[in-house]
Amino acid sequence: MRNKNLTRDFYFNKLGFKQLGSEDFDGYLMLQKDKIQIHFFEFKELDPKENYGQVYIRTNDIEKLYQSLSDNGTSIHPNGSLQIKPWGQKEFSLLDPDSNLLTFGQEV
Repeated sequence: MRNKNLTRDFYFNKLGFKQLGSEDFDGYLMLQKDKIQIHFFEFKELDPKENYGQVYIRTNDIEKLYQSLSDNGTSIHPNGSLQIKPWGQKEFSLLDPDSNLLTFGQEV
C-alpha cells in the first residue's frame, strides 16, 4: 500500500473489511472480513502501473458478493466480470487503489 488511509477506506467502505486487532502500527495495516485476513505494509514508492500483487479469495455466495459490490459502486475489473471459468470456478476481479488484483471465486 502507498497510503494507509486510502487503503483502509477502500477495504472498509467498498469491501466491508474491519480493523484486525486494536493496535494501529505505523506503516502496517491488518484487516479482516469473516475468515479472511489481509495484511498490508507501506510501500510509498510503489508504482501501481507496475504492481503485480494479487490475492485469490474464495467465497460461498459469489453472486450476492458481486451484486453488493456492484450496488455500492465498486469498479469491477474490465476483464474480470462475473463468469464461469474453464477450471470450474465462478469468478470476478477488481483492483484496489494500488492495483492489487483481487479475484473472488466460488466452485461451481
